[in-house]
Amino acid sequence: MGLYAEIEPYEHGMLDVGDGNHVYWETCGNPRGKPALVLHGGPGSGATPYLRRLFDPAAYRIVLLDQRGCGRSVPHASVYGTDMSVNTTAHLVADLELLRRSLGIERWLVWGVSWGSVLALRYAQTCTAAVSELVLTGVATGSDAEVELLTRGLGKVFPEAFERFLAGLPEGAVRDGNLAAAYNRLLESPDPGVRERAARAWTDWETAMIPAPPRSVERFEDPVFRAGFARTVTHYWGNGHFLDGEDVVLRDAHLLDGVPGTLVQGSLDFGNLLGIVWRLHHAWPGSELVVVDHAGHGAKARGVAEALVAATDGYARGGQ
Repeated sequence: MGLYAEIEPYEHGMLDVGDGNHVYWETCGNPRGKPALVLHGGPGSGATPYLRRLFDPAAYRIVLLDQRGCGRSVPHASVYGTDMSVNTTAHLVADLELLRRSLGIERWLVWGVSWGSVLALRYAQTCTAAVSELVLTGVATGSDAEVELLTRGLGKVFPEAFERFLAGLPEGAVRDGNLAAAYNRLLESPDPGVRERAARAWTDWETAMIPAPPRSVERFEDPVFRAGFARTVTHYWGNGHFLDGEDVVLRDAHLLDGVPGTLVQGSLDFGNLLGIVWRLHHAWPGSELVVVDHAGHGAKARGVAEALVAATDGYARGGQ
C-alpha cells in the first residue's frame, strides 16, 4: 500500500491558545470523514505536507498543526525573547483539547511520530475519552534514559561526531552533566553568535545519527528552522520533557486500556536499544506492534510508510 496523492488543506487558521501564542492548524481530506489528528516530531519540527499522505483523503478529516513555537505558529522559538516557559507538554496537551473543541470534534484518531508519539501518548492518557485510536511510529516515551542515549550513549557509535558535539560546550563539569540542558543554556544566551554556533553544533550531532554525511539535512540549512528546532528540542530534553516523573508514560500505560493502537517501529531505530517500544506494547492492552526490518527512525523509511498507511486504512474501516 503506497502513499496517497498530495492534497491541499480545505481550511486553515490560527488558534489563540493563550500566553501570547497562536497555533497554526489545517484540515485536509473529507470534511465529513473520520477525524484524525497528526502530531509532528522534534519537538519543534513543524507539520509537513508529507504527513497528509498517510491518510485516505476520502475517509479522513485530517487535522495537522504546528505545535507552539514552530512552523507557522507564533511567536517562533527562533526569536530571542520568545517565552519558552509557556511551551511545555501540559501546554501542548491543553492546546490539542482547545483545537478539538474549536473544530467541533468529539473523538479523533491521534497519529504521532517520534516526539509526536510522546505527546500523543500523554494526551491519550490525560484525555482518554477524546481518543478513538492511536497510530505511532519512531516510538518514544520522553524518558531521561532516551535523552541520555541520544545525547551521550550513541557517542560510542559515532565517536568523531560526538567529539565535535562535546567541543561545542565549555570545558569542565558541564560536559559531564545533561548535555541537552547544557546546550539549551547556550541557546538562551543573549549573544546571537553563541546561539548560532550552538544551534549548528546541535543539528550537526542530530544529523550524524541519521546516519548521513554532515549537514545533509536540508531543513537544518535554514537558520530560522535550525535555531528554533535546537532551542525547542533542548528545552524539552533538558527538562525531562516536562513530564511529572521518570518513565511516567510507561507507568501510566494501563490508562490506555480500551484504546486500540498500532506501533510501527523500524528494526534499526536507535531507540530500540532501550527496549522502550516493546515495554510499551506489553504494558498497553490492545496495542499492536509492527516491526519493519532494515528501517530506521521516522515516518518516511521504506516499509514504515506502507505500514502506517495500512494502519490508518484499517482504522478507517472500523478496525484492524
